[in-house]
Amino acid sequence: MIHEIPLERRTVQGRFDRDLEPVLSVDAGDSVRFQALNAVWGWDPDLEHFERDHNVDGGHALCGPIEVRGSRAGETLVVGVDEVTPRDWGVTWGDDEMFSWWLDGGIWRSERGHAVSSAPFLGVIGMPAPEPGRQSTTPPRRWGGNIDCKELVAGTTLYLPIPVDGALLMAGDGHGAQGDGEVSGTAIECPLERATLMLDVEERDLRSPIARTADSWLAFGFDEDLDSAAEQATETMLDLIERELGVPRPEARALASVAVDLRVTQVVNEVKGVHAVLRDGAIR
Repeated sequence: MIHEIPLERRTVQGRFDRDLEPVLSVDAGDSVRFQALNAVWGWDPDLEHFERDHNVDGGHALCGPIEVRGSRAGETLVVGVDEVTPRDWGVTWGDDEMFSWWLDGGIWRSERGHAVSSAPFLGVIGMPAPEPGRQSTTPPRRWGGNIDCKELVAGTTLYLPIPVDGALLMAGDGHGAQGDGEVSGTAIECPLERATLMLDVEERDLRSPIARTADSWLAFGFDEDLDSAAEQATETMLDLIERELGVPRPEARALASVAVDLRVTQVVNEVKGVHAVLRDGAIR
């Protein structure tokens, strides 16, 4: 079943909080479809779509929370990214200067004559921390959030440890295109005409999020220290290699050293992100 979530003030939050009332409850295996404002709450250029208290909803404009009935803390939320369709405009900031983009077919064209290929994805897919109170949407955490990984395009499946009963998923922050690192702090920040996510639940023990793309496995690590983020991503990838290939840890580490790529996801979200990439066929 596909559930439609309207773009209304009640369905959009600028914070994570385990005590927010769900805007929708779904069964495992259901899908949700929604529209999303861009990172600064815009649907049209130069205008915030909803009034808000910046002291309360000061973060990304996120759709949710969405409750997955019967899901429990300690299980794994499976998020199938089925569709991410941007509106025809977006913005990027560089050194406090704004640069505007317009979507022309599959190409983003800037007001200054540059062009980049469109590769839209949701910057934020995640759940609230188990602790009470408002939580920033800026840093990614073990249960997801502002991951900002350009690989999480339509056709990808993201696996997140569930921190609270019901999951209480929130998603948004459309990116039209982004480089690894997101070095200015922004991608092409665009509203989304449509995003569709399939939500399911699995029993899977994850130390940090993983994802399955069309041709690879990804494993994520997040920490204020880039070395620690890389170590976390590596250890999670070793867990995957052990499981997928049925090999012991030392062998998994040796294989990873010759077949796994470490990439800097982003360096701008209070904690840094690293994703380890194992391409299909890299180990035969």
